[in-house]
Amino acid sequence: MAYSLQIVVDSFKPHELADWWAETMGWTVEPSEEAFIRSMVEKAFATGDQTKMHNGVLVWKDGQAITAGPEAGSGQPRILFQSGDQAKAGKNRIHWDVRLGGEDMAEVRARLEVRGATFLWEASQGPHAWFTMADPEGNEFCIG
Repeated sequence: MAYSLQIVVDSFKPHELADWWAETMGWTVEPSEEAFIRSMVEKAFATGDQTKMHNGVLVWKDGQAITAGPEAGSGQPRILFQSGDQAKAGKNRIHWDVRLGGEDMAEVRARLEVRGATFLWEASQGPHAWFTMADPEGNEFCIG
């Protein structure tokens, strides 16, 4: 049996970071089910303070996911950004690599920096080279 994969990232601003990563990866921000959220509040399964407006849409306040494809829940990779109140304390023990498919690393790096990423260092091993970067909240990732 094959499993699907979800990576969860603690974040100070999960909706904004999800938007940033969706744009970076060319992925999709999972759409909000506003009617479902409203019904959960109406039925007292949730409270209004567990929701917020983001880009004019009612969303759950504490999390936002992005997926590699247009259909949520269809088994494709998913990254969930959830509220967390602790700052990053050191080097990530795990990170993801963004494979550029032949696109120029320096050009991608420049575009990401304009959008709030930080260049950390350049490295190589044998014929492979990459840049280690940090997203707007300091989470490390590599491009190459």
